[in-house]
Amino acid sequence: MWDDRSVTTEQPQTQPIPAADTAGATPDEDRATELASRGDSRSQRPTSDQFRRFIASGWDETVPEAEPLPSTAYTPARRDALVRSVPGTRMVLPAGVLKVRSNDTDYPFRPDTAFAYYSGLGTDEEPDSVLVVEPSAEDPERAEATYFFRPRAGFDSNEFYADARYGEMWVGRRPTLIEAGQRLGIEVRHIDELRDHLAKDVGAQLSLTVMPQVDAGVEAMVEEIRTQNGLPGGDEAAEEAAHLAETASEQRLVKDAYEIEQMRAAVDATIRGFQDVVRELPAAVAHRRGERVIEGTFAAAARAEGNGVGYDTIAAAGDHACTLHWIRNDGAVREGELVLIDAGVEIDSLYTADVTRTLPVSGTYTAEQRRVYEAVLGAADAVFAVAKPGMRFRELHETAMGVIAARLEAWGLLPGTAEESLAPEGQWHRRWMVHGTSHHLGLDVHDCAQARREMYLDAELVPGMVFTIEPGLYFKENDQLVPPELRGIGVRIEDDVLVTEDGVENLSSAAPRTADEVEAWIASLWG
Repeated sequence: MWDDRSVTTEQPQTQPIPAADTAGATPDEDRATELASRGDSRSQRPTSDQFRRFIASGWDETVPEAEPLPSTAYTPARRDALVRSVPGTRMVLPAGVLKVRSNDTDYPFRPDTAFAYYSGLGTDEEPDSVLVVEPSAEDPERAEATYFFRPRAGFDSNEFYADARYGEMWVGRRPTLIEAGQRLGIEVRHIDELRDHLAKDVGAQLSLTVMPQVDAGVEAMVEEIRTQNGLPGGDEAAEEAAHLAETASEQRLVKDAYEIEQMRAAVDATIRGFQDVVRELPAAVAHRRGERVIEGTFAAAARAEGNGVGYDTIAAAGDHACTLHWIRNDGAVREGELVLIDAGVEIDSLYTADVTRTLPVSGTYTAEQRRVYEAVLGAADAVFAVAKPGMRFRELHETAMGVIAARLEAWGLLPGTAEESLAPEGQWHRRWMVHGTSHHLGLDVHDCAQARREMYLDAELVPGMVFTIEPGLYFKENDQLVPPELRGIGVRIEDDVLVTEDGVENLSSAAPRTADEVEAWIASLWG
């Protein structure tokens, strides 16, 4: 899956103003009050004192003991590494905010990756919360962490029944401060105490920075506190924030044991989703928008197995496979064509897989489809053969390109030799594979994206890295430089791999890869 980004807006918060408060208001103030209260015009919630007393009574107030999250065995070491890399700094890691989809409906919440990595929280916990990581006063190479969030409100509060953003009757039960502390193993405070905590002791000996572009309100708070305490603003403040984002990305380049376990689970769930898709291929063929049938089948598996999909599923049949980020998925799936499916399950811990298989819709590849498929498979296998500790990450792509260029030369598609094409001034082969061969994988489908070049493309492979191997060839139906029999064929084969002591382990090997294996797999699932 290759990088694509979208921007949404923050959820506006409006509070109705009681009519009694508007006496003597100016016309402009009356208009502002009217606009602010419009969203409340359809409310039918009761407001009597009797109702409030009644709804607050008769509830079981038992709070069960909470168990520590499995991730808490690993998060202290992650935070210690962070304070060593960003010394003398109080670091603010917001979870993020709800984002509007339309009017008063929000997109499903997914916390920021750095927040999830250093807190250990996953799924949809918790909008508007903040993790603060800073050096210990006793030992500056050890981290202290404090989690700030809005805890569960009492049954006697209006929030319990009347607040559609936080109320337990609306969005479910939130943990108490005690429960959150038991789960995370760190100090937990109410979100209302955040500002005072951030401002304490900030100055010459302790800087303050925030993960950028996650929560505009928290960023503004940090900027204000920096100004009040004599810390520089502008480019210098932005550079501190960028360094925090860069450090958090680079720290995730090598996965710990917990992360590797989660990646295995995400890949396994993804392969089960692919099996469901294969079973539903006949249904996809029968539907006018068969690509949506494929997308929906995988989405159902992802929701059943985990948090959901790790990115928008690509279900690209026929020529659509030659559009690298085909996520519209509104086309037909036709007999005799190929369908390229690029999909990954994001499990509850938020680790995601990223697997691609290109399947023959009829169950068997044509001679031309098989020729392209085996060229791509040869490129992938060449990378598997050489990938090992000590190899540089960029060399994975160079290896795949060597095979791709040689195949295209043999087919007579290059205006020169493969050697000439592989030279920097050539690159003709990239017409048919414009993307890279590998990207890191983890909490983000394109994990560690803020890492420096020397830590990513130019870095040596080390055990614990997890990334993709995904060469492809894409011959668009209007490409007049390829023979007619190849036009409209797009193939990508993508696997998720773990670097070991002497090579790489294919985590997604349970999904068949060779043409013969894929055909046998489809036949077995169609029964």
